[in-house]
Amino acid sequence: MTDSLAPERPAYHYAVIARALAEIDAGGPGLSLEDLAARIGLSPAHFQRIFSQWVGVSPKRYQQYLTLDHARRLLAERFTVLDTALATGLSGAGRLHDLFLRWEAMSPGDFARAGAGLEIRWGVFPSPFGEALVMATPRGICGLAFCAETGREAAMADLAGRWPAARFVEAPADVAPMAEAAFAGGAADLHLIGAPFQIKVWEALLRIPSGHVTTYSEIAQAIGHPAAVRAVGTAVGRNPVSFLIPCHRALRKSGALGGYHWGLPVKRAMLAWEAARTDAIA
Repeated sequence: MTDSLAPERPAYHYAVIARALAEIDAGGPGLSLEDLAARIGLSPAHFQRIFSQWVGVSPKRYQQYLTLDHARRLLAERFTVLDTALATGLSGAGRLHDLFLRWEAMSPGDFARAGAGLEIRWGVFPSPFGEALVMATPRGICGLAFCAETGREAAMADLAGRWPAARFVEAPADVAPMAEAAFAGGAADLHLIGAPFQIKVWEALLRIPSGHVTTYSEIAQAIGHPAAVRAVGTAVGRNPVSFLIPCHRALRKSGALGGYHWGLPVKRAMLAWEAARTDAIA
């Protein structure tokens, strides 16, 4: 393999990272760079280059981001208290290392109509986390799924089933500018389609800075329903706009990953990608 398989091949990069995650889990945290690279059929130098190209920076200790206990370290070192996130400047339009997002929620009445009268355009695009299915209304991105673990057909059925009365139109040329801006770190408009409780949870997720994490119980506290941790977990799992609404930044109190709708390898890759970039910028 050569470096020509570099930035223009995000699907290839993600496939290598996903294999590395599996090999590190199987080999244990003491797996050396040489052994890891050999297990995935690359030289150590080439694997390091792939990781740097995938993340977009050159971290000094890249392997720490891939270990199974990385989420626990994030919880210990970068826990976000949502009640103070805005006051400390870690959230909002100007938050460091993060997208500039604008969002509006569909009215409860429109949500109850299950998308009736709504045209949703969609396309499939490359992303740092494998193939991504992106859906949008005229108001912004309303759906974002990752297909690497579930497959494209299952991802399409999942998102389309949330708004069964909507009209879905395959129109990648129309959606591409929004998808490209979202993954390149540009501005993105979101159209949140969900029940009122879900919208509250998703808005709380938007207050977690990139490279940081919080817990399901912290989210429940922040939205004024401290006893509703299980319901919060369900709403996090029903987030239709993955990555942009960062449900991957929600962990269990123990530091365990919890679940992830599009597969735990994708969640781990997202946390590694964001942490490495945040460390490099800091």
